[in-house]
Amino acid sequence: MKSDIILERLMSLHPKIIDLTLDRMIRLLNLLGNPEKIIPPVIHIAGTNGKGSTQAMIRAGLEASGDICHSYTSPHLARFHERIFLAGSIIEEIDLANYLSECEKVNGNTPITYFEITTCAALLAFSEKNADYTLLEVGLGGRLDATNVIDQPKITVTPPCPALAQPWPSCAPPRFRTLVCPWHGPAFCAR
Repeated sequence: MKSDIILERLMSLHPKIIDLTLDRMIRLLNLLGNPEKIIPPVIHIAGTNGKGSTQAMIRAGLEASGDICHSYTSPHLARFHERIFLAGSIIEEIDLANYLSECEKVNGNTPITYFEITTCAALLAFSEKNADYTLLEVGLGGRLDATNVIDQPKITVTPPCPALAQPWPSCAPPRFRTLVCPWHGPAFCAR
């Protein structure tokens, strides 16, 4: 498959020095015309465990109510295509190859991680096809995760932290509640 060949080439662009930054993402997205700014409303799914299951349940619920969803997840089980659903369907080979090629061409030989450039390809795909929602699963997580280029997600969801079962702190603002779990970092309820 053509996309497999492109994905193999993209692996060679990985930076030699790991620097945790969003700069590579921002640079490539700017060159692509900032597709992340025109995708359907984002439901951002973060956390240590349960992200994929949480995303699948949210997508199933939204689709059952008649909404059309894009989704991005990782890793894949058998084929990279499984990571990207466009308007409810797994991305077609021709579309995946075209979006990956566009990102590769625009990026050139500039170092970028595999996850970053494939996230850019997914965002580009989402910007060109209509849907009601975009479901994004974080990669490594944290504030410098490649999916954090989304300025204002509609909602951010984190599966519960099993190590710390307690109610939301009463001092948390009602519009944004955060529970910090020492092992897993912050868990976001809503924005």
